[in-house]
Amino acid sequence: MSDMRILVTGGAGFIGSSLCEKLVAMGNRVVALDSMFRGSEANLESILGSENFALYAGDVRDVDDLDACVEALGGLDLVYHLAAINGTKWFHEAAHSVIDVNVNGTLRTLELAMAHDAKYVFASSPEAFGEPLSQPLTDGDAMVFTDPKAHQRHSYGGSKYLGEIACQHAARDGLDVQIIRPFNAYGPRLNGDEYGQVIAMFFQQLIESSELNVHGDGSQTRSFTWIEDVVDGFVKAGMQDLPTGEVFNIGSTEEVSIIDLAERIAKFGDKVEVSFGDGYHGDVKRRLPNISNSKQVLGWQSTVSLDEGLKMMWDSITL
Repeated sequence: MSDMRILVTGGAGFIGSSLCEKLVAMGNRVVALDSMFRGSEANLESILGSENFALYAGDVRDVDDLDACVEALGGLDLVYHLAAINGTKWFHEAAHSVIDVNVNGTLRTLELAMAHDAKYVFASSPEAFGEPLSQPLTDGDAMVFTDPKAHQRHSYGGSKYLGEIACQHAARDGLDVQIIRPFNAYGPRLNGDEYGQVIAMFFQQLIESSELNVHGDGSQTRSFTWIEDVVDGFVKAGMQDLPTGEVFNIGSTEEVSIIDLAERIAKFGDKVEVSFGDGYHGDVKRRLPNISNSKQVLGWQSTVSLDEGLKMMWDSITL
């Protein structure tokens, strides 16, 4: 579909910027709303001059900022809500802000979509399952959150769980809502500092020190998904006529341990050492998606293997 009026919250971030690029290339009018806390204009360099795109620096919790975006678009057909405070260190260090931004941002954007009868796509997370009892993670499984005295990691997962509740409530009330759970998206724009995500952190460590620091013993597993595959899932969810309230796990089914990941990335360097340090409290041991609903209803599955994606990311870094 093209010529839609689309708001992308968190549009200057890692996933959001790539989504904006794709939507503009398809012929849509797009406004990205971003606080610029983690987002960057540099992520949007390829479309900043486009007549079909605008970047608005504002707060997703602020009704006036949201209304200004709709005014700039001349109406509203579709909301992609990606704005959130993410990054494991933030979950522990700024739990209050994580909950505030993630929960209230979701409520305000849902209200905006309802006011304009616009379709709504929510970026949830596998963290919404808390500390799951079984793998692979399947829609309908129990979402289990342990004692918050132990750690604050669930400030993020709990906020996404509540976001899914709010979305399903809106769907029950007639809003066209789709929920996407991206599994460990990675690509060239991924943040690699101490507040970033593991693949980008490993590559940055490789360049700066030739020493990769693994949290814990490295036996924990993840499903890493190339950014273009993740964006394809978001686009399909927003552009297809689907039953409201559907939930899609968007993730590779290639389960990889963190120590295996470190060893694969180490091969891009010379005389790279792998060290081990303290892990994060509450870090789940496995994260593997069941994508049957994504394949059957959305027509989506990942296409890029981890080795292919790591090579493309390394090439982009070293150009």
